[in-house]
Amino acid sequence: MKPDYKNWMPKGMVYSFLFAFLGCVVAAAVFYLLLNGTLKMVLAIAFGVIAAVFCGLTIWAVCMYRAFDYSGKRQMARQIIEGTAAYVKLPQGGKCLDVGCGSGALGIAVGKRNPKAEIVGIDRWGKDYASFSKNLCEGNARAEGVTRITFRQGDATHLDFPDESFDAVVSNYVYHNIPGDRQQYLLETLRTLKKGGTFALHDIFSRSKYGDMQAFVKKLKAMGYKQVELIDTTNGKFMKKSEAAWMALSGSALLIGIK
Repeated sequence: MKPDYKNWMPKGMVYSFLFAFLGCVVAAAVFYLLLNGTLKMVLAIAFGVIAAVFCGLTIWAVCMYRAFDYSGKRQMARQIIEGTAAYVKLPQGGKCLDVGCGSGALGIAVGKRNPKAEIVGIDRWGKDYASFSKNLCEGNARAEGVTRITFRQGDATHLDFPDESFDAVVSNYVYHNIPGDRQQYLLETLRTLKKGGTFALHDIFSRSKYGDMQAFVKKLKAMGYKQVELIDTTNGKFMKKSEAAWMALSGSALLIGIK
């Protein structure tokens, strides 16, 4: 039995772009063949331009899908997951929270590195990523031989855990998908971290999504965090800057530290 971590680029989105492209091509051809005069040219050109846009989006989505394929050649998703998990070292019997666990990949990777720790993964598993589910996570954990892990429904913006419940907290590409004050979402996650605990949070920490993250790092230090570092992951650590640019992942970074 092999784990199935799915793909961060939903296959449905790839097909949506493809079908939209084909539909516009057909519409442009129909208007060109059946109509006459100025209207014919206007509609044919308009749908031709729209078709070109969806053609570009289809190519982009296919390239994204191939890059994030766990069993493909590039395996960027695996590199990100393993690289993030490497920052977490838990004590025997320690507990780790994976916020927005998706298919369970990050929590399972932490569990494999810390076999005597307890891992809890939470996610809302909404319709946007319908292929991800609690059952999928549990199946992947079994396939990887990770037994000290549980998964449950949860809300990243209001975590159902008391303060200082975990020895580590992790997440990957979660908060940028949630509208609102994303720095506050980070604080909500860090609220559940014990004193002396570690955190490794990977996301698209661009100014447009998060505001000034360097100021946030200073804020955490002023709050008493022992160590806080924002590590650019587009400089060859997880991806090249050129990859991050065309994938719309510019600003990807790891927020790591000790409380």
